[in-house]
Amino acid sequence: MLGYVISEERGAADRCLAEVVRRLLAEGVAVAGAVQINSDRGPAQACDMDLHVIGPGRIIRISQNLGTLSKGCRLDPAGLEQAVGLVEATLDAAPLPRLLIVNKFGKQEIDGRGFRPVIGRALAEGVAVLTAVNTASLPGFRAFAGGMEEEVARETGAILDWCRRAAG
Repeated sequence: MLGYVISEERGAADRCLAEVVRRLLAEGVAVAGAVQINSDRGPAQACDMDLHVIGPGRIIRISQNLGTLSKGCRLDPAGLEQAVGLVEATLDAAPLPRLLIVNKFGKQEIDGRGFRPVIGRALAEGVAVLTAVNTASLPGFRAFAGGMEEEVARETGAILDWCRRAAG
């Protein structure tokens, strides 16, 4: 199963997925993956972006501070790949998680990098996957998913229901 929520409002899907993970872990669901935490740096600067890797509990910075006037992409590819490696390691451990939650399927994944290989591996091993996708990335995500994707309403209750069913 490959579920996704559409991410429209900046940071809304991140907050929602983090809450879903918190609740699932409290219920004892075997969850792996990473959720994004955005930390405000004030009105003149873009937020810091960190990935909280579920399981090891590591927090990895995935943004670069490029300065207040910068318009370029702030993603730190090395930080992202470090988080990806930690998440992939959870698929090597026994028992296998029942659910993988990944903060987003974006440009890196469309280009074959980031979490894309881990998502593919999890699905091949029978682990359900949930991610967030922004509207600009939907065509690339759908091309990757090949019709196996299932949209889930971006509402905590609906996501929890999907996750519980998928991890069942």
